[in-house]
Amino acid sequence: MRYQGRVTTWKDDQGYGFITPNDGGSQVFVHIKSFANRQRRPGGNELVTYECKVDAKGRTQAENVAFVGERMTSPAASGNGNSPLILASAFLVFVAGVTFTGRLPMAVLGLYLAASVLVFIAYAIDKSAAQNDQWRTKESTLHLFALVGGWPGALVAQRLFRHKTSKKSFQTVFWATVVLNCAGFGWLFSTQGAAMLQSFLPT
Repeated sequence: MRYQGRVTTWKDDQGYGFITPNDGGSQVFVHIKSFANRQRRPGGNELVTYECKVDAKGRTQAENVAFVGERMTSPAASGNGNSPLILASAFLVFVAGVTFTGRLPMAVLGLYLAASVLVFIAYAIDKSAAQNDQWRTKESTLHLFALVGGWPGALVAQRLFRHKTSKKSFQTVFWATVVLNCAGFGWLFSTQGAAMLQSFLPT
C-alpha cells in the first residue's frame, strides 16, 4: 500500500529525514537510499508517495519513495553502471604494468593500493554510521584519501555500498581530486618526474 506525505525534516549531510503523512499520524523515517530517484535529493517540503516497512529495531521506515509527479524508476538504474569500476581497474593495471617494467618505483603502486584499501574501509565505516545514526567520517577525509591515490578504491566503494553517489557537491569535489591525482601521476610518469622520485628513494 502506498501513502502520501511531505518531507518535513531533512538532514542532507547525514542522508535521512522524516515524512509527515497527509492523513496524520506519526512521522515516518526515510533514508536517501529509499528514494527511487537517486539523482534528486530532497531539500525539505517535497510531496512524496511511499510504502512502509518495519526495520530491525521495530521502527516504521519509508521505502520505494517517489516525488509526486515523477515516474517511478528503479534505484539500481540510477547508477553509472560498471564504467567507474572498469576505470579504477584499468588504472591500477596500468600502474602495475609500468611499475613492474621499471618505469616507476614499486612504492608508487604500493601507495595506490594502500590508499585504495584505506579509503574503501573508510567508506564502509561511513556507510554503516549513516545507517545507524552514528558519528560520520568527514567528507574532507574521504577526499584527501582520494587525492593521494585512493580514488580507485573510492570508486569501487561508492558503487558497492551505493554511498555518496547521488550527492552532486561531493561528486564534484571527488572527481576534481581524481583529475588532480591523475595529473600528478602523469607528471611522475614523465622522465623528469620519475628521475626526481628515484633520487629521493633509497637504492
